[in-house]
Amino acid sequence: MTAEIGSPAPDFTLLNYDKTTVSLGDLRGRKTLIVFIPWPFTRVCTSELCSLRDNLSALEESDTNVVVITSDSYGSNRAWAKAEGVTYPVLSDFWPHGAVAIAYGCFNEGLGVSNRATYVLDEEGIVREIIHAENFGTAREVDSYLEALASF
Repeated sequence: MTAEIGSPAPDFTLLNYDKTTVSLGDLRGRKTLIVFIPWPFTRVCTSELCSLRDNLSALEESDTNVVVITSDSYGSNRAWAKAEGVTYPVLSDFWPHGAVAIAYGCFNEGLGVSNRATYVLDEEGIVREIIHAENFGTAREVDSYLEALASF
């Protein structure tokens, strides 16, 4: 079953870039953005990562957790997060490869990475909105996240 609006988000426990684990249960009690990003160290993916970093205070003002998930290794995520000064979790969905992206319904089998999809969750972990990019070359805008978060 994939993530659907109005349903509980699929549970996960993944390794953060600092080798700690983060699970969906850890995020409950606050709104949450689960942001799937396909390729660390690429132009559009890095712009999205940095846009979240640069707008983190606005997201935190709306009592929101920010979590990025890639299908890359925690080591790659660590180097990427460190290079960009990111403090929020950047989780590795590397092994089993893409299992969380598959559970959420955004894994691209042909490319072996997630599509650009963001799941906006309420405090109880219910999916309230799903924001997709038009294609791999188009970044999602933080304003769309803020608008979605303000709607509930």
